[in-house]
Amino acid sequence: MKKPERYKINTTSFSYYWSKGIGAKLLDKLPNKPNLADADQYIPLLYQYDEACDRLVEHLHLKIGFTKGQQLIRDYLQGKAIESIYDKLISDFMDTLAIEPQWLDWQKVQQGIALSQRSGLTGLIVLRDYCLMGGYESSAINKPLIFTGALKKGAVKRLTETVTFWVDITADQALRKGGIGFEAILLTRCIHSFARLNILKHGDWVTEKWGIPLNMWDMLATNLGFSLVYLIGLKQMKFNLLESEINGIMHLWKYIGSLLGIPLNLLPDTEEEAIKALYYWTMTQKEGDQDSIALAQALMEEPVHAAYPTNKFGRKLMREVHLYYNNYLLGNYSCNLLGLEKTTIGKIAYFNMLKNKKENSQILKDEVRQQQIRKGRKVHEGVKEIYLKYN
Repeated sequence: MKKPERYKINTTSFSYYWSKGIGAKLLDKLPNKPNLADADQYIPLLYQYDEACDRLVEHLHLKIGFTKGQQLIRDYLQGKAIESIYDKLISDFMDTLAIEPQWLDWQKVQQGIALSQRSGLTGLIVLRDYCLMGGYESSAINKPLIFTGALKKGAVKRLTETVTFWVDITADQALRKGGIGFEAILLTRCIHSFARLNILKHGDWVTEKWGIPLNMWDMLATNLGFSLVYLIGLKQMKFNLLESEINGIMHLWKYIGSLLGIPLNLLPDTEEEAIKALYYWTMTQKEGDQDSIALAQALMEEPVHAAYPTNKFGRKLMREVHLYYNNYLLGNYSCNLLGLEKTTIGKIAYFNMLKNKKENSQILKDEVRQQQIRKGRKVHEGVKEIYLKYN
């Protein structure tokens, strides 16, 4: 299969990450360094997409409107009566889901959820300043954001949606059928299909350059961002992690990924498999471009344009704090490529890491860990409430 223009050996940010950054230590966990030539097997994934959900969206959302379509799915999941024609459409889609596959281990899922909750404010920082910002280093994966007007809508809106989604899916029992997280995943899957169909129908998308919008390989990369990269970020932030928590996160996101339509054979079971998958994806990414810089700049300025904190000084201080975390987590090389500034005032954020180191010193004690889980969950719910209230 022909390689799209986006597929090329990376010689900038990601190459630096694996040779001189944190990635070098990750590769040490593998018995052998992955052979980049083997990445060619994933090229077809750049043209593969979520056909099952696209069919649903084509005959539902595009016929009656996006808002009405999403509401009908909510009604269906909540057991409410809807018109038979729409009930059949949604039922046919639901039949494609493996809601409780044989490989699913609910105990592992809960361990992953528990770590997510225990991460508290630090987990949200890692997701924002490491996973999300670091993803902008690839020009291709972010092209759908540009085509759907993400810059015009603003980083505040996207961050609000991301935080709400993540907090909802990491609630206790959230992923059980009928749970808030299960619903959030299916609605998000429809958002992906709706975006893809509209980009292809109404935009100037060039498949030969970028592959299909929101293709399966990019979906896998996003999944790795929420699982492996998230774990890497927590470790950098002085978080001690139990082996059961690491395995739990991998299993949690394997299940979430399967519900989002990612083929099961692509989703890693272990940290080592995830490292290999991340290596193949990152090292075949075209470097960031002006759109990458524009998205990074928008996220950098997001605290200033947000409505919380309510005073101007507080918002400017938040900008500096996030800049510190950007530089600390991503490193100078990546921050320079994305046009992210250095900060002096923001260095006060380092005290959070010292706090993490102290609080994580006793996580082997179950009562201490449970207390952190309860405390962290309250923080997540509070942050979600702030985003929804003020933005």
